Amino acid sequence: MNEVLTAAEIGERFESEWVLVEEPETDEALNVQRGRVRWHSTDRDEVYRKAVELRPHRFAMLYTGRIPEDSAVVL
Repeated sequence: MNEVLTAAEIGERFESEWVLVEEPETDEALNVQRGRVRWHSTDRDEVYRKAVELRPHRFAMLYTGRIPEDSAVVL
């Protein structure tokens, strides 16, 4: 996969998946607006392994699903 998509398109195509986005374009708050989708999977570890394999210069990892209420997010 090597297609440039907007953040909305990524969310629609890859519902509840982890997505590796290369050369992401971001807004001033660093929210991904669009980028080249290089890999996606429901398995987070698989996407991280692919990032190590591809070694993209600039990338973002997105999760397109809902985070469970009993989970914590650390930035």
